[in-house]
Amino acid sequence: MVSIEELSWGDAGIYLSMAGPGLGGAAVAAAGTAEQKTRFLSRFRSGKPKWAGMAITEPGCGSDSSAIQTTATRDGDHWVLNGTKIFCTAGHKALMESEGFVVVWATVDKSAGRAGIKAFIVEHGTPGITVAKLEHKLGIRASDTAMLILEDCRVPLDNILGSPEIPKTAEGFKGVMATFDATRPAVAASAIGIGRAAIEFVREALDKEGVAIRYGLATSKLTAVERDFMEMESLLQAARLLTWRAAWMMDRGMRNNLEASMAKAKAGLAVTQITQKAVEILGPLGYSRSLLVEKWMRDAKINDIFEGTQQINMMIVARRILGYSSRELS
Repeated sequence: MVSIEELSWGDAGIYLSMAGPGLGGAAVAAAGTAEQKTRFLSRFRSGKPKWAGMAITEPGCGSDSSAIQTTATRDGDHWVLNGTKIFCTAGHKALMESEGFVVVWATVDKSAGRAGIKAFIVEHGTPGITVAKLEHKLGIRASDTAMLILEDCRVPLDNILGSPEIPKTAEGFKGVMATFDATRPAVAASAIGIGRAAIEFVREALDKEGVAIRYGLATSKLTAVERDFMEMESLLQAARLLTWRAAWMMDRGMRNNLEASMAKAKAGLAVTQITQKAVEILGPLGYSRSLLVEKWMRDAKINDIFEGTQQINMMIVARRILGYSSRELS
């Protein structure tokens, strides 16, 4: 997490563009069999740069994964996938620029809801999957975000993530969802890197103007700028501690779904507030493209959206703390 923070302090978009297993690899690590982990992840240890992505979101399906319309139909020793996926990070690099893969979420039974959702590994060069377009985004512009179209895309039977046998419960879906327990702290760490860059820039700008931040005084004796700056620092530190806690639990094999969502929710909100305040403190120059703070504000917002929106993660936190099911608290 420390390395992700440092890389994102430089440029979050470039960090997201770096070769590696990414979200697709995290899905394999979380829900794949031992054989699948070896088969699909060993490629990232040598050779030319490779990428992996995960395709979940669809034109008519965002946070409600049970509404996924992409289908997977078994045909002998293959699965046949049909549908459209959008906002797939590194989708173009994984399928078109390297020997990578994309993990595609699809339903094997629409009537089963979430229990019918499975994940399928689609290799680069597989006929039937095409990159339809690359998105033009508000921020993280260096990172490719692709729309994928699957038309009678055939993948081997054992490319279903986990066991080839279709379980009759939602356990398969829960296994893939465990991906986010590992990736949400990483998103939080990236947000912290962006927020730290903004805070350090503002401090340097204030120092140049002879404005010192006076710590240890009563709030009533501080200037508005001092109060705002200290609040930015406290938001960042709280997010960092939550992120480190979630990462620490993951490293020790402890269940961290509550802590991962807490870290992601806090960091996404914190970096949004920090970068907006940085622009505000620096005034018209902050809003212009003369300084980097406007870029950091644009880059920051995605951390409050992808890997589960702020609202989704807050609901997860509430469910875990109160012990409610998704039906009881939605």
